[in-house]
Amino acid sequence: MSSPLSRAKARMIEGDLFHKNQLMGRLQSIGCVAVEITQKCNLDCTLCYLSEHSQAVKDIPIEEVFRRLDQVVEHYGKGTHVQITGGDPTLRKHTELIRIVAHARSIGLYPALFTNGIAASRKLLGQLADAGLSDVAFHVDTTQQREGYDTEAQLNEIREDYIRRAKGLGLMVIFNTTVHKGNFHEIPALVAYMKSHAKNVSFASFQLQAETGRGEWRERDIVVSRESVQKQIELGLNRPLPWDLIQLGHPHCHSYMPTLIVGKKAIPVVSNKQFFEGLMSYYGDLKWDRHKGPARLFWQFFKATISRPATWKLLAKGAGEYIHQFAFEILKNGGKAHKMSFFIQNFMDAKALEPDRVHACSFMVMTADGPISMCEHNSKRDEYILKPLEVSTKNGDVIHYKPLEEKSNKNTKPENRIAAVEILN
Repeated sequence: MSSPLSRAKARMIEGDLFHKNQLMGRLQSIGCVAVEITQKCNLDCTLCYLSEHSQAVKDIPIEEVFRRLDQVVEHYGKGTHVQITGGDPTLRKHTELIRIVAHARSIGLYPALFTNGIAASRKLLGQLADAGLSDVAFHVDTTQQREGYDTEAQLNEIREDYIRRAKGLGLMVIFNTTVHKGNFHEIPALVAYMKSHAKNVSFASFQLQAETGRGEWRERDIVVSRESVQKQIELGLNRPLPWDLIQLGHPHCHSYMPTLIVGKKAIPVVSNKQFFEGLMSYYGDLKWDRHKGPARLFWQFFKATISRPATWKLLAKGAGEYIHQFAFEILKNGGKAHKMSFFIQNFMDAKALEPDRVHACSFMVMTADGPISMCEHNSKRDEYILKPLEVSTKNGDVIHYKPLEEKSNKNTKPENRIAAVEILN
């Protein structure tokens, strides 16, 4: 049976995407996989990817969640990043949420909690970190209609509260922002804010508005595009960036730019295309894992380099350039530097799915029937979440899961959803 990496490589070759700067099929078999553990949410967003039925859908049995996590390993291998998501996963019983995270970690996955943060108390985050949670991704933006917060700048108060909750727990902190016409002009200031918190925030993701046929807002305004958001991020960092030098899946789907924040400056980690492509050629077979820590990664790289003399000339040339780029600034800043990645997710509209992009997708959802592209899943969500299931338990029993057999919690008003959070804590 072929390996997850070889299957990913075959997909990229089939789509004519296996270029020298392509990570899928080399360093990664997939970008990430979402496992939805609840459909319920405690916000009423103007841009919503959930179903109109979501509040009435019962949580899938925890045995089915475990099975889907096991399927992630089977399809994509150990070391895969998995999003524990929903709805908002913090609306599932917290004891079950902790068990789900622990199971994901026990089978070799890196679980990340994707949440709006309302019910993500420091106590819960600490319990999840102890269970093996790797990352926490807080989704905060103006589509969420949080009372008293009309701009992204005002929402920084909430972001700072979330940063405090996660601080010191060993979690990588991510912030997700849905980009639409109303907040497009605020992106530079928001990027500058993220940069100022680089000590505690490691990843800023900007997700472009898409038409799913649900929610209050529909088509994306022409001003919002992958290229225009790239420019807004550059304005926030006060410098141009070498976008698309790194590819992960289809180039129209996302843009990824890792940087080092040194003082008030952002320096791209990858800026020389020839050097980066050379590294991929020589080191693309290594399993790079940011969770191992800088020391172990350096030792892995050092051992590989010693055994590959062909790399020495490339590294010598590249080292001089990197010393010129980084060393002076880092020394000037007292040796302090923080890694921060900027990411743009360009979701497709439900009625405008492009087959080549779906085929090369690096962001999958694990369903009862296996993995499917996130954009395709969003386009026909009801087909997946309203499907009855038969779930086997460890003792041999069979659970007959019927999604819409809900006796309570059918009131979908936002104020009642938020009040329900108190029951879970």
